[in-house]
Amino acid sequence: MKHSQSVEWTDWQWQLRHRLRTEGDFCPVIELTCQERTALRCENIGLPTAVTPYYASLCDPKDPSCPIRRQAIPLPEEMISYSFENIDSLAEETQSPIPFLVHRYPDRVLIMATHLCATYCRHCTRRRRVGLENVTIADEDLARIRDYLETHKIRDVLISGGDPLCLSDARLANILNVIDSVPHVEILRIGTRTPVTNPFRITQDLVDILRRHRSLWISTHFNHPKEITEEAKQACSLLIDHGIPVLNQTVLLAGINDSTKIQQELVRQLVRMKVYPYYLYQCDLVSGIEHFRTPPQVGINIIKELQGRTTGFAVPRFVIDAPGGGGKIPLEPQRIIKETPTELILQNYEGKCFRYPTKRLPAVCTGCM
Repeated sequence: MKHSQSVEWTDWQWQLRHRLRTEGDFCPVIELTCQERTALRCENIGLPTAVTPYYASLCDPKDPSCPIRRQAIPLPEEMISYSFENIDSLAEETQSPIPFLVHRYPDRVLIMATHLCATYCRHCTRRRRVGLENVTIADEDLARIRDYLETHKIRDVLISGGDPLCLSDARLANILNVIDSVPHVEILRIGTRTPVTNPFRITQDLVDILRRHRSLWISTHFNHPKEITEEAKQACSLLIDHGIPVLNQTVLLAGINDSTKIQQELVRQLVRMKVYPYYLYQCDLVSGIEHFRTPPQVGINIIKELQGRTTGFAVPRFVIDAPGGGGKIPLEPQRIIKETPTELILQNYEGKCFRYPTKRLPAVCTGCM
């Protein structure tokens, strides 16, 4: 399927125009299972299917358990919903005072610049909105957002969606310029999966736009080592080499990356690319993705096993984004075995215990009498 020497193949807009959407699109390149065929034919799956040819080329055409394929091609399980799930589990709609903006934390906001993505991840939290490809932020919306940023003293703005890097250079530049014109905005972040699903989007022209803005960071979303291809490495390197830091946020997914071995390989490869492994997310309680969720203890155990067995800054923070809009809550392995009035009993990565005094005890003089 891949045409490495093709000018078309490396054109990010060509990748968007030629996304695989239907059973007929996938059949020539992937041996679909009956379950995949059923889901692709269903009109009520809850999230459209669209996969860039590039990302589809990473799928194992014969293995239904392929970690790329599981993230890209729907299954009938997406039509199953449970009482504890919600289509808007993070309560973003109730925390949206104006269109396209979510205000959850005191000094930070989220702007949903578009509902379009290069590839629709099957575990998507915003499946209630994502895929409405004719919905994008308009100039009048931007004007309202600028007024809101000014009057609420916002210092940190995350631009997400959808994927904002699916917008044209000109449109993205306009959004960044409007936000950057607010004097007290200190940090700009762009949440994007294009380095993973459409790495050709990271062009020199795009980087020249991004580097003009103060304190701009990229948050991307590698979930599996198989996604770290030469194209993905080049995309990240182009950003990093021009002074744009890149963070990674991985979602813990059952049967895809829910083992210490896979997570260890992933963070090691990320660090080699100079991409910081920032978060490991517990899957949100969104309707239709229960088959991706693991018990939270799985994530806690992975972090526990990574600590001491890989570079310290390569160990991500395991977090749950609290249902109902409570924000991100870190879950850490329990290392304090016991606490007394005078000391802590601590356990290291090998399971060995150590005493740490917490109260000043009577001094012992070791000098001359």
